Amino acid sequence: MKKNILVIPGCLICCYFLITLNFGCAQISAPTGGAKDTLPPRLLKAVPELNTVNFKGNKITLSFNEYIELQDLQGNLLISPLQKANPTTSATLKSITIKFKDSLIPNTTYSINFGNSIRDVHEGNVLKGFTYVFSTGNTIDSLTMEGNVIMAETGKADSTLMIMLYRNTADSAVLKTKPNYIARPDGNGHFKFNNLSNADFNIYALKDGDGGKTYNSKTEIFAFYDTTVNSLKNPDPIILYAYAEQKAGNTTINVLKTPAEKKLRYTDNLSANLSGKTQDLLETFNLFFNNPLKVFDTLKMSLTDTNYKRVSNYSLTIDSTRKTVSLSTTWLPESAYYIILAKDAVQDSSGNNLSRSDTIRFTSKKIADYGTVLLRFSNIDLAMHPVIQFMDGDNVKFSFPLVALEWNNKLFPPGDYTIRILYDLNNNGVWDPGNYSKKLQPEKAIQLPQKLGIRADWDNERDIKL
Repeated sequence: MKKNILVIPGCLICCYFLITLNFGCAQISAPTGGAKDTLPPRLLKAVPELNTVNFKGNKITLSFNEYIELQDLQGNLLISPLQKANPTTSATLKSITIKFKDSLIPNTTYSINFGNSIRDVHEGNVLKGFTYVFSTGNTIDSLTMEGNVIMAETGKADSTLMIMLYRNTADSAVLKTKPNYIARPDGNGHFKFNNLSNADFNIYALKDGDGGKTYNSKTEIFAFYDTTVNSLKNPDPIILYAYAEQKAGNTTINVLKTPAEKKLRYTDNLSANLSGKTQDLLETFNLFFNNPLKVFDTLKMSLTDTNYKRVSNYSLTIDSTRKTVSLSTTWLPESAYYIILAKDAVQDSSGNNLSRSDTIRFTSKKIADYGTVLLRFSNIDLAMHPVIQFMDGDNVKFSFPLVALEWNNKLFPPGDYTIRILYDLNNNGVWDPGNYSKKLQPEKAIQLPQKLGIRADWDNERDIKL
């Protein structure tokens, strides 16, 4: 008897098992979640609508496409024109509600700028500079006014200032009343007012120390424009130069006095120089004592060469703390010096002298340790008594009057410097602040954007056009 036998090819059996295994042993994994949300919240609806005219109510509702929150509203919210009392502003889920406390001025365009306060809840994406605009009249005012505010002494920007517009153009208004409009500059000092009507304004800048939005202290940073500006007739950018008429006083802190040490000791400015005691040709030699000196006898301290021959034309001075003694002279390059210090040349208030007389040995630097600098200027007014300042951070490292369009120095310490040009109008060698009561603007400085790198034993040249 013949039997029907079904023969299944091996390849089909393999496929069957592979398919079965793939479906039966599939791994379950979590969804990837998609790309990270980087978009800020988006306004879906405003009640009343944006740019509404003939606004009559006291409430505004803004609805967004996602859950939002308000951060640092006090530091961001700007309402123009300024109100006596800020409205109540709250965020709930996907909406913001604004309720006005003060009556609104008729026929006036208002703007509510939220700055960087609106952000989504989950990712913190910021809706930058969102502004809601409406008018209590028939039209939306559209004039603008913009410019820059600069710190007069440094030539830098300060974004913490606020820019203020006053409809009241009396000089005393900024001293007694709050402004009509406020704007904040960006990191470059640029500011802009939008939705202005055709009107005359006085414009100021202020770092408001007490939150009163008035200029009431000479220690506050302040700026004023020389003339009244018109929002229609003054299309050019406005430049404000900010200053503090007086430096803020230091807070007095009671510190327990450290008892004077029983022994009188000193160190010098070259002690920390690991490569050997090498005196800078441009600096003084300094001795630092641990106790204030009651006696300082210059006849018992001398500068000599290695043959103990006294050097001529040097001077010795002591500072106001009576703990630092400075020796200045014209140092000869690559020369060896001795300072002879007798034990009784100095004495502190407890009657302590040095334990012994001492001889301090050191050499001076080489010419090759310095660089040569040549700067060629154009577009600079020498009649304004410009002063060139070499900055190390915020500190003036070196300062020289500029009396010609070329400036050179054959002995300049190596380093990276920022260059600042100060217009020293009264030619007294220092920066002078402004005075609002006298309508005197501050002296102005220009900071160049690029640093100047000085290399030792190198000719360093630069063309500078202001």
